[in-house]
Amino acid sequence: MIKKTRAEITKCILHKVANKFNSGHNVFSEDLIRFDQESYDLMKSFLLKPFGSLTQSYRFTHHADVRLNELNNYASEVFKEENTFIEYSKNIVNHLYEQSNSAQIKTGDVIVVFIEGLEYKDVLTEGIGVFKIENKVDFFQTYLDDNESWDVVVQKGISTKKIDKGCLILNTSDTEGTVVFSVDNNNYDAQYWIKNFLSVKLADDYNSHTQNYLELCKEFSEEVIKPELGMHEQGNFLANTVDYFKEHEALDYHNFKDEVFEEDKHKELFDDYKKHFETLNDVLIRNNFDVSGVVLKKEKSKLKTEIKLDTNINIKLDVDAPEAASEYLERGYDEEKKMKYYKVYFNEEK
Repeated sequence: MIKKTRAEITKCILHKVANKFNSGHNVFSEDLIRFDQESYDLMKSFLLKPFGSLTQSYRFTHHADVRLNELNNYASEVFKEENTFIEYSKNIVNHLYEQSNSAQIKTGDVIVVFIEGLEYKDVLTEGIGVFKIENKVDFFQTYLDDNESWDVVVQKGISTKKIDKGCLILNTSDTEGTVVFSVDNNNYDAQYWIKNFLSVKLADDYNSHTQNYLELCKEFSEEVIKPELGMHEQGNFLANTVDYFKEHEALDYHNFKDEVFEEDKHKELFDDYKKHFETLNDVLIRNNFDVSGVVLKKEKSKLKTEIKLDTNINIKLDVDAPEAASEYLERGYDEEKKMKYYKVYFNEEK
């Protein structure tokens, strides 16, 4: 996790990135942005706020040599010689432009910053931030017209609520390489930002192990349990998975299967799906790892435990209460109506 209490943006520049697919052209600035205090404070908060709560980090990768990774190379040069910042900020935009190989990739503003005073794992370091602004918002601009009366006009600008895409490259590394953080709030093309532009992979730590395993369970519930056993059992499985992660500081693969599955055939299905998931996503699912509570809290909100019925009635199961669905929800078939049904037990309405 990054601490930004002492962080200062010492260099900032803005360029325009076009779309290669549509034969557009980038537009570059030649000078750094000069802020007044109010705009500086707002820009600093806008750019750095998303990284304060991130726990998962990435590392640069390349099929031949990680030193050939464009972003890794550009950042390394800037860290060695700050005076190359403007030159390499343009290279970064050109590299981003080269990844826009489809019409859906959006044009936008690219803000590149050099930051000092970032704290990562109790060590102060520097960082390079790259932010792409894809969406503009409408706002009213007031002005004095020729008749000395106030009027308004609609203009488009950058919203300060959240960035669309951003990464923070730290001037620090471990045995896996340079530390990188990333956010993507407009994830319309998962390959574009993370894989093609940054070319990074999740760090091999307990945060990524927890996320990968929960992603495995989510996909298994959707592709195997739901079609074969129904939404009720899917909800039970996801709730039991979350319960296991909450009750154990570390995961043991064989112990997990024993606690979550009652029948051996379901354990075998999970084994087979784990191999399929690893191959499909080019990832190794660890059999033993420490559980990340922060990742669990974030990822469990993505687990869908709602039973949607064709009679326009939905039953939402609490993923934090695995015993509720089995104790207070019954599924059956009504011979007279020739319809399936759910029976729900409760004491009072909330």
